[in-house]
Amino acid sequence: MALTGVLRPGHVQIRVLDLNESVTFYRDVLGLEETGRDATGRVYLKAWDERDHHSIILRQADQAGMDFFAFKVDSVATMDKLEADLKAYGLNTSRIPAGDLLETGERLRFEIPSGHQIELYAHKKFVGSDLGQKDPSPYSPKFDKGIAPMRFDHALLYGPNVDKVLEIFTQVLGFHLAEYVTLPDTDIKGALWLCCSNKAHDIAFVVHPEPGKLHHVSFYMESIDRVFRAADIMAANNIKVDIGPTRHGITRGGTIYAWDPSGNRFETYSGGNTTYPDLPPIAWSWEGLGEGGGLDVAHRKLHETFLTVVT
Repeated sequence: MALTGVLRPGHVQIRVLDLNESVTFYRDVLGLEETGRDATGRVYLKAWDERDHHSIILRQADQAGMDFFAFKVDSVATMDKLEADLKAYGLNTSRIPAGDLLETGERLRFEIPSGHQIELYAHKKFVGSDLGQKDPSPYSPKFDKGIAPMRFDHALLYGPNVDKVLEIFTQVLGFHLAEYVTLPDTDIKGALWLCCSNKAHDIAFVVHPEPGKLHHVSFYMESIDRVFRAADIMAANNIKVDIGPTRHGITRGGTIYAWDPSGNRFETYSGGNTTYPDLPPIAWSWEGLGEGGGLDVAHRKLHETFLTVVT
């Protein structure tokens, strides 16, 4: 499968209640690298194996949550085409000039029916990693700084109208549906795992009455052993854990869910299955999500906080 069009998740801007406390958490506990601060006070970070300038942006605000989620596309021409397609679908779009975010080119922004702001962009400064691009080193001290995820992986977003979200992502943006959950006693898809690559998922949605809500941002770990190591670091730093360590039936990934100091949920995630656009999606019933181990293989139950706590 050639990666063309929408390539991968690129960045997410997270609202935090105390910027200094949050920077300390994301940099020293989670183990991200701070790469810059802009004139508005936003702080930019990246994981040790990410090559672009940033993937996480922190903005101080009165309410926690997410401002926007962005995908990198393969070219400006693709961004132009997708803008025309989005407008033809009936969505309003806007352009944000290059330089509004540090080291980032022009961005295309649009609001989807779940109430979330989504962005596309083609250019961000390549800064590389400590391992190098030629004869890369097998080890960096950053592997052991904090939880030390490899990359920002995906986000799960809560909001209404996920049926329309499914249409936009599959029919306009070129994603494929990897897995879904139907609501109790119906065939309505209430939860979606969507891919622009062959990862287990690149973004996910769950139906929710309030628009624009963030359930979690996810960081990818090299192995389940690193997820267990993350659990030790969370315990040592008194990080409140929601679920885990355990494994999902959906995606088959190893996981821990926990909360940052502002109450934004984050995930440390490893493994996961492989998807391709020619494969039919895997279907889960509501019973399968709970008793079938779709959410939590170890405990085979639904966790109330997972369904209700969002920012």
